Amino acid sequence: MSKRNNLPGLLATAPFTVDSARAAGVSADRLRRKDVVHVGRGLYRPSNWSFELEAAARALSAASPGAWISHVTAARLRCQLLPPWLADSTELHLSKPRSLPSVRRKGVVGHTVLAREDEIESIDGISISTRSRTWLDLARQLSVNELVCMGDQLIRIPREPFENRTQPYDTLDGLRALVGRHPNLQGVVRAREALDLMRVGADSAPESLLRLAMADAGLPEPDLQLSLRDADAVSPSADLGYRCRRVAIQYDGEHHLLDAQSFSDRRRNKAFESAGWTVLIFDKDDLADGFQRAIGKIKRTLRTAWLDHPQAAGFADVG
Repeated sequence: MSKRNNLPGLLATAPFTVDSARAAGVSADRLRRKDVVHVGRGLYRPSNWSFELEAAARALSAASPGAWISHVTAARLRCQLLPPWLADSTELHLSKPRSLPSVRRKGVVGHTVLAREDEIESIDGISISTRSRTWLDLARQLSVNELVCMGDQLIRIPREPFENRTQPYDTLDGLRALVGRHPNLQGVVRAREALDLMRVGADSAPESLLRLAMADAGLPEPDLQLSLRDADAVSPSADLGYRCRRVAIQYDGEHHLLDAQSFSDRRRNKAFESAGWTVLIFDKDDLADGFQRAIGKIKRTLRTAWLDHPQAAGFADVG
């Protein structure tokens, strides 16, 4: 009896194309064995392979010339901000131009779209939509608030020591130009609405959602990343706030529970309080109730501040 021959190299650990199998010397007969699964036209995987999104997307991209990974799959591969109900999605989304046949692969969600060359790029061998184009593609699926959260992350100023970049992924003007090029895309109306609500300065989805809840409640628009001392690069800052009322608003996520971060937070808040500011701190419990209790607390604080400083504009009608 001849010895069973294993799949060579990477073919044994991830999905692969028929071309890569041929290049590795694997015959068509070998691909018919039980340890290989035919996924779709020109695409195979080892039968014992455990799903891994990047490997699946890489093989799908290689097997689909002229097409690109898009939508939720692209967002997940780039670690873009998605709502919880999509954050662990294993869907494989593939987009093609109208000049190519529609996607007809089992387990693949196909899209036929109009996209410019600069809306698609190759990252580590995977053809994929840009972050901004991915945001626009998801406009048909996400709510306005979810689009705002995702978009705020595209336009925020990065923290160079932690992110190894100095420029945002895009700007509001850049996103407006992108939306303007695709007036007939499904979801474009929601994308336009989200653009009007997006702001530079939100470092997380809860910060964006808190700001949106404040707007819905009729509160004056807060400043974002509000420094205690203007023109001081090392000044402590608040996530949101009102300088004219000396009100600082912080959202403390789960990482703020760590000892080092907690100490830094206390020192930051003490600096504001020592300068005569009121510091309001909210967390995941406030997020869970849509910031309704938080809104009440902010309103009460601003009413008190207005009694002390009635001359500031925009606060007299706080309910």
